[in-house]
Amino acid sequence: MKKLLLLSLVLFSGILNAQVDSLSIEEEVDEERYRQVLDSIHNSFSFEEGTIQLGQGIATLQVPEGFRYLDSEQSNYVLTELWGNPPQETMGLLLPIDSKILGEDFTYAIEITYSEEGYIDDDDAKDIDYDDLLETMKSDTKEQNQYRKEMGYEAIEMVGWASKPFYDAKTKKLHWAKELHFEGETENTLNYNIRILGRKGYLNMNAISFMEHLPLVQKNIDNIIASAEFTPGNRYSDFNPDIDEVAAYGVGGLIAGKILAKTGFFALILKFWKFIAIGAVGLFGAFRKKIFGSEK
Repeated sequence: MKKLLLLSLVLFSGILNAQVDSLSIEEEVDEERYRQVLDSIHNSFSFEEGTIQLGQGIATLQVPEGFRYLDSEQSNYVLTELWGNPPQETMGLLLPIDSKILGEDFTYAIEITYSEEGYIDDDDAKDIDYDDLLETMKSDTKEQNQYRKEMGYEAIEMVGWASKPFYDAKTKKLHWAKELHFEGETENTLNYNIRILGRKGYLNMNAISFMEHLPLVQKNIDNIIASAEFTPGNRYSDFNPDIDEVAAYGVGGLIAGKILAKTGFFALILKFWKFIAIGAVGLFGAFRKKIFGSEK
């Protein structure tokens, strides 16, 4: 497994740190060999199915039919070493069974994290005007682009809702999708967000993909949303106002990312870092075409 992981690092360091046009190829590697390398990397991971304990028992994940789960340690390796993202704590990744970690067979992945920001009062949910909220989010994104550029990140345009926000007051589950455009990219990015409210915070389930895969994500979204639940004692209904903290924002603030007001600009960077993964997949495809000679 270590040899395979090392190979992936070598490949990606070549992509990210070298000029592809300056590379000299001593021997031709065909399409079959390329597939073998990708399959070997993918098969080096141990996937799980069934019931998964998340965060030392704070929640459970019932892996949906047609998906596989990658644990926290392996997911961290994928996110940081293979996809080139800054380190961040994660509870794991959900991937469709037919989606590979790398290459053109990648469709999308669901990253699972937990944010302990306090109990989120959902009284505002029924009064939110999502069209107005969208305009606020577009404006906020524009304002932050100057700082993103100063930190070496591309500017982002929030194109609009890919799927309008929906909050289920009974299950305390919220989901929405944004269409984003990154400066210099030809294809827009899909950011599909799921939030499951709990006693002291919320579970994040974020889909990483391109806009072209929106129908595929939407096809499975109900099963994905239903797959995660807080355990007894950690549920939204277990909130105790005498001892538990209340978050400084409600459902509207959660969607708009108003947590930035508390944590500052770097939260915005972290909020969007996952999409570097998509860029890495695209670069790997370009690298294959150049190095492995698969021009068609």
